[in-house]
Amino acid sequence: MAQDQVCIIGLGKFGFHMGRCLVELGRPVIGVDGNPEKVKNAQNIFTQVYQLDAKDKRALAQIHVEEMSHVVVSVGHSMEASILISLYLKELGVPQVWVKAVSTDHEKLLMKIGVDTVFIPERFAAKNMAHQLASPGLIEYLPMDKDVAIKEIGIDDWAGRTLRQLDLTNKHQVQVIAWKRADVQHYSFIPKADEPLGTGDKLVLVGREDRLARLRP
Repeated sequence: MAQDQVCIIGLGKFGFHMGRCLVELGRPVIGVDGNPEKVKNAQNIFTQVYQLDAKDKRALAQIHVEEMSHVVVSVGHSMEASILISLYLKELGVPQVWVKAVSTDHEKLLMKIGVDTVFIPERFAAKNMAHQLASPGLIEYLPMDKDVAIKEIGIDDWAGRTLRQLDLTNKHQVQVIAWKRADVQHYSFIPKADEPLGTGDKLVLVGREDRLARLRP
C-alpha cells in the first residue's frame, strides 16, 4: 500500500464524513468497520473498505496498517475499544495514530500510550464557533500555539493605498493571504504588494487573534 494512504477505523458519522472529505481532496482512504451496513455505505466512496474487528491485532496486521501514513480511530463512545485499538496500532508501527476522544480522561489515557494526536470534535467545533461569534469577521480559529486565526476585513479607509505602504506584517504582525475586489466574486490569493486597494475591497488576514481584533482599517 502507498505511504500516503489514510486508514479510518470506525465508519460512523464522523469517520465516514472525514473519509469522504479526504477522498475529495485526492487522498486514498482505507475504511475499517465491523458493521456490514457501514462497510457497504463506504464501499463506493472509499478507496477500499474492510469488514473486520479492529480489536483483533492479527486482523490489523493482515491489512498492513503499518504501511499507512496515518490511521484515524473513530470508534464511537467505547473508550476500551479505542484505547485497545490505538495500543495495537502503535505496537504494529503505524507512523501517525490520530484518535477521537470522548472525554478529557479518555484523552489523557490515549496520550499515555503514545497516540500522536488526540482530538475531541465537539470541543474544537464549540471553540471555533465561540471565537467566530465573539469576533465578527473571523473566518476560522486555528488552535495553534499563539491562537492563530483567519479574519476577513473591509478596508474602505485604506482605499488608494497599497499593501506595501500599509506594511501590515511589520506594523501589526499579521499577514495578508487573500484580496477580493469589490467588483469581482472571487478572492485573489497572494496579492501583489503594489496594486492600490479600492473602496469596498476586502482582505483576508492570518495572525494572532488579539492582533487581528486590534486592527482598525
